[in-house]
Amino acid sequence: MGVMVSVERLLAFAAMSFLLIVIPGPSVLFVIGRALAQGRRAALTTVLGNTLGAYVLTVAVALGIGSVVERSVLVFTVLKLAGAAYLVYLGVKAWRQRGSLQSAFTADKSAQGGMRTLWEGFAVGVANPKTIVFFAAVLPQFVDRAQGHVVVQMLVLGLVFNIIAVASDSLWGLIAATGRDWFARSPQRLSLVGGVGGLTMIGLGVTIAATGRKD
Repeated sequence: MGVMVSVERLLAFAAMSFLLIVIPGPSVLFVIGRALAQGRRAALTTVLGNTLGAYVLTVAVALGIGSVVERSVLVFTVLKLAGAAYLVYLGVKAWRQRGSLQSAFTADKSAQGGMRTLWEGFAVGVANPKTIVFFAAVLPQFVDRAQGHVVVQMLVLGLVFNIIAVASDSLWGLIAATGRDWFARSPQRLSLVGGVGGLTMIGLGVTIAATGRKD
């Protein structure tokens, strides 16, 4: 049982993951854009691609960063603070560009092949800076180093993150696909989504910087 993550850590990580995932970041906005332009099927295919990309990040972080973070308090702290600062930056950027979702209505609405949609979703997922920051700066905080098997713990936690992400992103996509007409009548509503997401991301970045000491 040495590789098991405690229920308390698992729940705390799930809660932090949920907070980050539900905030409209690059992947969510991409899914919403696809849903508005091409409909439900394209949105869900994009979600699948995003998730595959995010788990590739999980594996990369677990194998590449896990052992370093395990040994170095300094590296851990630098990663955490850098990650928190970047989340604040992304939040400010999202707020300033909150009107960009309106372009979804003028985007190419022609149907695309499923594999192309999946691949584009994967590309967004694997290059999502919000997810990269989360896995590099936040994921290691929830690993119980006393139990050993740090890489396995990270992979388990990453799986939890991705399960939550599939559910949340799919819901965003379905809501956007269902409400295409409602959004079309007032594109400013999309600006509100982006603006709230930006402010929440700033708050999450500050929270990460202020909490989560290495145990």
